[in-house]
Amino acid sequence: MPSTPVESPLNPTICRRMLIAYLIEQIPRPNNPALEEATGWPRRTVQDIIAKGLPGHGTQVEFVQEGVRHNDGYYLLRDWGSFDRSWVKKNLPTICQVLGITLS
Repeated sequence: MPSTPVESPLNPTICRRMLIAYLIEQIPRPNNPALEEATGWPRRTVQDIIAKGLPGHGTQVEFVQEGVRHNDGYYLLRDWGSFDRSWVKKNLPTICQVLGITLS
């Protein structure tokens, strides 16, 4: 008897990482305040995902320094790593649903 594929729910931790990668690519000159506003998440959560969560998937994010203060600048997504960019874009509504987020 053939087995039917089981739809497993998406992991919220992975969804957060995929969403941040997506937003870094989509928001013009994305910085922490812009990502916090888009997600509604605290600064520390956004920073931890970028600094610790994304590198674990081979995702490469660079901070482009502008201005004199150390936090003047924006993020640039260099490589999606193990995430499939087209899959993330196609499944963005589901990712947002898992996270309870509505993107404007």
